[in-house]
Amino acid sequence: MSGEDAPAQQQNAEEQKQQPQETKTLDESPKTESKPDPPPASASTEAAAATPAPAAEKAPEEDTFSYRALVLTGYGGYDKVKLQVKKGKPTLKSGEVMVRVKTCGLNFADLMARQGLYERLPSPPVTPGMECSGIIEALGEDVTDRKVGDKVLVLNRSGMWQELVVVPAVHTFLMPEGMSFEDAAALPVNYITAYLMLFDFGNLRPNQSVLVHMAAGGVGIAATQLCKTVNDVTVFGTASASKHEIISEGGVTHPIDYRTRDYVEEIRKINPKGLDIVLDPLGGSDTHKGYNLLKPMGKLISYGAANMLAGQKKNLFAVAKTWYQQFSVHTLSLIQGNRSVCGFHLGYLDSETELIAQAMSVILDLYQQGKIKPRIDSTYHLEQIGDAMRRMQERSNIGKIILTTEPMKEEEKKEEVKKDEEKKKDDKKKDDKKKDDKKKEEAKKDEKKKEEPKKEDKKAEEKKEEVKKEEN
Repeated sequence: MSGEDAPAQQQNAEEQKQQPQETKTLDESPKTESKPDPPPASASTEAAAATPAPAAEKAPEEDTFSYRALVLTGYGGYDKVKLQVKKGKPTLKSGEVMVRVKTCGLNFADLMARQGLYERLPSPPVTPGMECSGIIEALGEDVTDRKVGDKVLVLNRSGMWQELVVVPAVHTFLMPEGMSFEDAAALPVNYITAYLMLFDFGNLRPNQSVLVHMAAGGVGIAATQLCKTVNDVTVFGTASASKHEIISEGGVTHPIDYRTRDYVEEIRKINPKGLDIVLDPLGGSDTHKGYNLLKPMGKLISYGAANMLAGQKKNLFAVAKTWYQQFSVHTLSLIQGNRSVCGFHLGYLDSETELIAQAMSVILDLYQQGKIKPRIDSTYHLEQIGDAMRRMQERSNIGKIILTTEPMKEEEKKEEVKKDEEKKKDDKKKDDKKKDDKKKEEAKKDEKKKEEPKKEDKKAEEKKEEVKKEEN
């Protein structure tokens, strides 16, 4: 109830029971004709009773306010993330700010969350998204270092894929002059992840060598750019051949096509002594390969399990436990090799606001100096979330994929409908072709089966002929 509702003492017990079912329209309010006449009221009582009337004629803003949000409705395919309308204006607690979102970032963790592989996201239905950029619209109590109208970038555990968000003020960072909303949404997750891994965990120094897997992705490009802020760092980057030119321009010293080459052999040829740092977002066998590539005093930093998206679904904790047990068996070899293994997960730094703020401060300074800049691969409307996620999962992107909250124009929507129809037709053709190919294969197998007895008979005849010849 709002503060403008009638005082509780003016409602009898029967009305209090009925009220929850009588909020649909004003015409359905409790009728007074059948009630006994009320006792005479004083002028002040009549005035108090009349007070709520204006509010009743107009619904409060909280009831009429709405905004669009992407919602994960269950685990599975791209269709599990749906665009919905949320009603009611969010309330602000002490220390919080309300941000009108302009753009959001898409991350690999969001793909894993859709498949139920990311344990830090609350259970569906829930709005995903860990980062966004926008403009502050309202302030909660005790917020003194932000003001309405500030342009900010936001880092939060979840809930960023919507037009309006409420977050603690400490989760927001002021955008430098001249920074675009796209760049702002591309910075938090990728650059903080890369920065903390390289400098806090990795202790990156001049003349060292680093392996960056998925070098054309958001974290890969961020890590490469940050490596180039240190003198004479050699960067090995794995990516498909079509992306080599771009990642080389971005600072990768030795690009390696992981699809056609054995990256371990390629690195061994160039750096026989091994590597100082391996950034591992893949997991599985690639983690073991990376560990074996380390020099003494080298560090492997595991921060993802991209291989899981194409493989067996497992809880990340179970994967980490198995991985740890495997390495624990070889504790002696760890000690003798003078190599270290560590894990990084940005989602578990919720309470480390000072550490995040320090990293973000350095990153924004580097951005202003022109030493780092996110590469935006593509921008999609919220309505196109399925296409955006598909592009990342198929590893077609070079850089960051951005979502914009700006609604699609009618012409764009019509184009999308045409594309969907064409895609369905193409998919049908592919399915039909597969079916035809399968039928042809089965027909060939049947022919071979029919041919086999004939071949056997022919062989038997040939043997008989040979026996006859030998007898003669």
